[in-house]
Amino acid sequence: MEPAQRFRDFALREARDNSPLYHRRALDISTDPTVLALIGRLPTDKQQPNLILAAARVNGANAIPYREFSEQLRQNWPAISATVSTRRTQTNEAGRAATLLPALARLPGPLSLIEVGASAGLCLYPDRFSYRYNAAALDPPDGPSPVVLTCRTTGAVPIPDRLPRVVHRAGVDLHPLDAGDSADRQWLAALVWPGQDERLARLHAACAIAAADPPTILTGDLNDQVTELVQAAPRDSSVVVFHSAVLTYLSPQARADFRATVRNLPCHWISQEGTGVLPSLVDRTPAPASKAAQLVLALDDEPLAFAGPHGQSLDWFVPA
Repeated sequence: MEPAQRFRDFALREARDNSPLYHRRALDISTDPTVLALIGRLPTDKQQPNLILAAARVNGANAIPYREFSEQLRQNWPAISATVSTRRTQTNEAGRAATLLPALARLPGPLSLIEVGASAGLCLYPDRFSYRYNAAALDPPDGPSPVVLTCRTTGAVPIPDRLPRVVHRAGVDLHPLDAGDSADRQWLAALVWPGQDERLARLHAACAIAAADPPTILTGDLNDQVTELVQAAPRDSSVVVFHSAVLTYLSPQARADFRATVRNLPCHWISQEGTGVLPSLVDRTPAPASKAAQLVLALDDEPLAFAGPHGQSLDWFVPA
């Protein structure tokens, strides 16, 4: 896909209802031949709008008027492109735990959680967060969490009456981030879109939880490490391999390899990926009601619901 189309799609499908500034900025970039030429020189996998816009933010391109912003982009492009080359999106959105939780609640505890594409591992703490599903409230046993996740739901969502007991947290990432490291936290903050102050506060609170009790996150490829991680989990627990918006960055063959591997491991598998990322789900998933970007939530290769990309909504389509 050409950069202009990437930025148009990002503006219309992802940013429009979530960040007015990114919506306008992405549309402006999509019609700016000078900036598009700079982006076009990057490797294809580094032309992601969110990656480029976050790299611009940490390298001083923060002006609101587009004419000034585009000038800052051009002036700071060497530093921006260097950041793009060494960083990844790794949007570690703790809010996705709100859409994962109803799937986790269908499994017997205690749970061992293994996240592939873990980033800083913030989604490994679903038992430490508070949840607000429409009128339903769910808190940890010791009281409300500093991380409160609000999720709009439709359909017969099986909201649990208590949080799961998690006895093991581990993960793998090509370039793990450390929630206790200031530079990594700065990068994670830059990946939160402008105007989303609630997400930013949630990120800082989730980082504090993870930094106080760090998970084990291996450095490596998920296809190479997932078997080892499953085998290392406690035997007297339900082992759950999960991921959110991760497989989209893999080649179709690597996705197929991962599916084949995880389906043959002694574990449950929860996926949250964009529509079409896992071909095995396509024919068993209803047509989405909206053209806005959505993830398909599935448990053990069975589709359950459409999830908002940041955990803000859960549209359950499986009958009660």
